Amino acid sequence: MAYLDKSPDPFHATQNACDRLAAAGFMAIDEKDAWTGKLAKGGRYYFTRNRSCIVAFAVGGAYEPGNGFKVIGAHTDSPNLRVKPRSKRSNAGITQLSVECYGGGLWHTWFDRDLSLSGRVMLRSASGGFEQRLVRIPRPVLRVPTLCIHLQSTEEREAFKVNKEDHLQPILATEALKSLSGDASAGSESAQAAASEGASERPLGEAGAVAGAEVPTGGESRAESDETRAAAEYYDASSVHGWANGQEPLLVSMLAEELGVPAESILDFECSLFDTQPAALSGVHSEFLVSSRLDNLASCFVATEALIEHAPSAEAIKDDPDVSLIALFDHEEVGSGSTSGAGSPVMGDAVRRISSALSGGGTLADDVLAAALSKSFVLSADMAHAVHPNYASKHEKSHGPQMNRGIVIKSNSNQRYASNGVTSFVVRELSRRAGLPAPQEFVVRNDCPCGSTIGPIISASTGMRAVDVGMPMLSMHSVREVMGVADLTHGKELFAAFLRDFREIDAMLDG
Repeated sequence: MAYLDKSPDPFHATQNACDRLAAAGFMAIDEKDAWTGKLAKGGRYYFTRNRSCIVAFAVGGAYEPGNGFKVIGAHTDSPNLRVKPRSKRSNAGITQLSVECYGGGLWHTWFDRDLSLSGRVMLRSASGGFEQRLVRIPRPVLRVPTLCIHLQSTEEREAFKVNKEDHLQPILATEALKSLSGDASAGSESAQAAASEGASERPLGEAGAVAGAEVPTGGESRAESDETRAAAEYYDASSVHGWANGQEPLLVSMLAEELGVPAESILDFECSLFDTQPAALSGVHSEFLVSSRLDNLASCFVATEALIEHAPSAEAIKDDPDVSLIALFDHEEVGSGSTSGAGSPVMGDAVRRISSALSGGGTLADDVLAAALSKSFVLSADMAHAVHPNYASKHEKSHGPQMNRGIVIKSNSNQRYASNGVTSFVVRELSRRAGLPAPQEFVVRNDCPCGSTIGPIISASTGMRAVDVGMPMLSMHSVREVMGVADLTHGKELFAAFLRDFREIDAMLDG
């Protein structure tokens, strides 16, 4: 539950996965560097892209060029409300933030929730350079209020319809109190004072390391004053180009205070709204996990833990002939078409670069890479739809997964999912060997549209075999989702069995 609470957006989800892998002994590498001479058999590594996508892998001690990759894929993003590039908005004496809908959320569930902000902030550092910092404001600061029943027509009371542009804009403050508190400069002064008094004591946490930006005083050096003045001048320049003028001053001040930096040092940001209610166990037997972003952080967490469990050390994988890899992509909820999404070259690049580096750095023959891809297999892990007891007719009668009864294989003849008869059999055989419940099956009704996943995207772009699986849940894409606690264990054990037993099963297949 801590992972869910500390991962309100893809940036934090990726950073928390990095922290977990680093603590387990995995080594960070950079896409900008050549990997030749840096990768070795028995090695465990990870890299990120856009700080919202992470690929981690462990090289088996028995690996040889042309051997396969065992891949578990998931995604770090979830539907939410995101602050628009020009955040300033107000109406009826209320200061608001201008937000847009990301993905296909159940937007009516975002009303009357205690919301806050998190994301990535671009800063000008005291040294004159630029840096990215993560920010997470833990307390409720925003709310999307519903319209009271007395002001609704009979038709509006019977059917709650949301105009996404007009009705989802959150409130931040009243104009009356905002005028009393002053403008952005007042917020800047409070942020600078906080940085001056407490920066040295602020721990390294969600907001990242503290930049040493202090309020200039008569006792400070001319260099320090010049640095602060340079930051202010840069901020003024950005105002001329329109960025700062379009931002809500209270928002900028709030971000600055949380980061412990002057407001003038903030150059840009990517912020999302999140529900501050923490994850919790529910049900008379505490058998349900309720939280935001279960789709698909539950899969990200289980995949990360399975890889760490499979490769706790070089000794543990000395007989493994494959590369065991997890890829947690961004932007699945909006089609995966980005540099950090599954539609990017990141998966194919990872396989090619890892294979090349482990081949000694020479030119990797096309047939060696093709052989590696043909031996590889992808578990596309995304949450699945459990049967809803109040809407059971929405499921196909013979394909109704239930929570706490094991992993689901998702199939679709129109290739919305990547599963086929062979790849689905592999999952059933893995489950049998691991002593897990037999996998459940899911297909949509013929009169219902079908969602999709990263599975078909990766399989089509790389040629790797794939299967779509997921842990069953209710309320998918709500601000508050629910799944069975037992299915977290089922998922982790299936993923661990895949990394452990797939090669043996694959060797027994006839092609």
